Amino acid sequence: MTNKIRLLIADDHEVVRSGLKSMLANTDIRVAGEVATGAEAVKFALENEVDVVMLDIRMPDGDGLTALGRIKLDKPNLPILILSTFDNPTYVARAVALGASGYLLKGCTREELIAGIQSAAAGESAWTRDELRRVTGALATPRLTADVEVPLTQRESEVLRQLAYGLTNKEIAQTLHISYETVKEHVQHILRKIGVSDRTQAAVWAVRKELV
Repeated sequence: MTNKIRLLIADDHEVVRSGLKSMLANTDIRVAGEVATGAEAVKFALENEVDVVMLDIRMPDGDGLTALGRIKLDKPNLPILILSTFDNPTYVARAVALGASGYLLKGCTREELIAGIQSAAAGESAWTRDELRRVTGALATPRLTADVEVPLTQRESEVLRQLAYGLTNKEIAQTLHISYETVKEHVQHILRKIGVSDRTQAAVWAVRKELV
């Protein structure tokens, strides 16, 4: 019998933690610890031997992305998965930028969950969904890595920031009190100026430039 994968689960909902434990019963994954806050996740991960950490994003006392960054400072090789309800391009982009091994949605199947944990434990990437492939591809775009100054207008910067937070064009129009058509024009200009092909890549760029 091979050694089981030791997993730390960080989620502020007991129902979610219990559900994950029952889904992982009778597999090669053992829940080595469970915590309810970002700060507890950092403490447990740094003080105990675990093979994979699974972090929720929205938690009290330090969100999952902050915890991800802090754990990676001390244990850069420890695989960390994000498990979230939110399919938000900014969360995804920040998770990539901070070195997460993958981003799973809470609606994923048991098979996807187990496969993601096994991939991460093996040192492989668990980024599976098409959108996430686009994000990881976006990180290799020259304009994203090179420190090129892009002359965005103040309004374009505002639109880009809202876009990176995951808002739709309609929501951006309402937030900034401008017309939907104007937002569409701004988005097209932004994509062309920063040299990317879609909104998710634009969100990655915004995260890299620390606009969000």
